[in-house]
Amino acid sequence: MIQRIQTVFLFLITVAMGIALTNPIWEKAGLKSPEMAHLSALQYSHQEGITTYADTIWYLALLIALVGLVSLYAIFQYRNRLTQTALCAVNALMLTAIMGIILYRTLYAGKSYGNPADQGTFLFGFYAIIAALVFNALANRFIRRDEKLVRGSDRIR
Repeated sequence: MIQRIQTVFLFLITVAMGIALTNPIWEKAGLKSPEMAHLSALQYSHQEGITTYADTIWYLALLIALVGLVSLYAIFQYRNRLTQTALCAVNALMLTAIMGIILYRTLYAGKSYGNPADQGTFLFGFYAIIAALVFNALANRFIRRDEKLVRGSDRIR
């Protein structure tokens, strides 16, 4: 049963989380030309003049890595679809927390940097997280469909 479509979606979640860990998530230009603010999975950095300030965001990287690992673990739980569904629910909660942290960092904390009217630019890492949300919903849908099919075939016997 490992060749089911939900396995592909769970694997794509793992790939998307790897992309989110390695690529920048957001950036914003400052008021002067060389000044930039960057958000990646591991740090938020902004430059003021010639000084660069960096805040470590280890909890964001930890959540992203956990989502990838839970998805990878869920692939091998194909014999127990209820466990797979529960793992997808946990992933959905963690992905929501990741989005909350990113939106707080970019829209609230990042607003004080540079031009307050400019929200900055979301980059490839952010869109990988959005893709992981979609893949998680699709995986959960196909897991539930398989469970419904198995329960329906048990009822016929």
